[in-house]
Amino acid sequence: MMRRKLVAGNWKMNGSRAMLVELDAIAAAASAAPGVDVSVAVPFTLIAAASERVPNLAIGAEDVHEADSGAHTGCVSAGMVKEVGASFTIVGHSERRADQHETSHDAWAKAAAARRQGLHVILCCGETEAERDADRAERVVQAQIEKSVPDNADGSWFTLAYEPRWAIGTGRTPTLDEIAAIHAIARAKLRMLIGDAAAGVRILYGGSVTGANAASILATPNVDGALVGGASLTAEKFVPIIEAAAFL
Repeated sequence: MMRRKLVAGNWKMNGSRAMLVELDAIAAAASAAPGVDVSVAVPFTLIAAASERVPNLAIGAEDVHEADSGAHTGCVSAGMVKEVGASFTIVGHSERRADQHETSHDAWAKAAAARRQGLHVILCCGETEAERDADRAERVVQAQIEKSVPDNADGSWFTLAYEPRWAIGTGRTPTLDEIAAIHAIARAKLRMLIGDAAAGVRILYGGSVTGANAASILATPNVDGALVGGASLTAEKFVPIIEAAAFL
């Protein structure tokens, strides 16, 4: 099955209203690449302003709470981010797993909450450096997928992202063969869980993706796009990744 490439940015805890000017050139690049889907997840405080500034660019949240509402001080629900303009959310990001001690069950619950509100979901999985060095990467990723992916997942609203934790923001990336191996395993695991619907689910690679390495990574089997962190903060660095996807 041919799956459209998706290049998704994640600003993390960065950004200000002044920085939203970067979205102008990113939106222009997205329009110039009609065969590629482009989206940017921004901090909660910028979702409304970003979606108003670039209405033709998919703007999302970097996380949501698993409950629709309730006594959860400081948390933000899927319905709340949708109301202010988000069309998708990231869940299960490695930094949430590491820093906020979130589990795969938490990621599953958040994905379900986002689905209830009609949001697209990018669900992340990936191993630590210690797990990679102990030859446990494949088992860790399989277990995370098994515990995180909702039973009703399909490509119309669900995307999986493989992001080895040790490659995020470090400039270090797995080899293309290593990326291909994990993506193949992820695809097979999805097939076991959701059957034929797995063929329509995009699997992104995330971890120190740049304009220099994007073309080779995106041409790797079962890599359907990229989840981009630091390089998505400026159009100068993000647009070349979009352009690389457009030429595949």
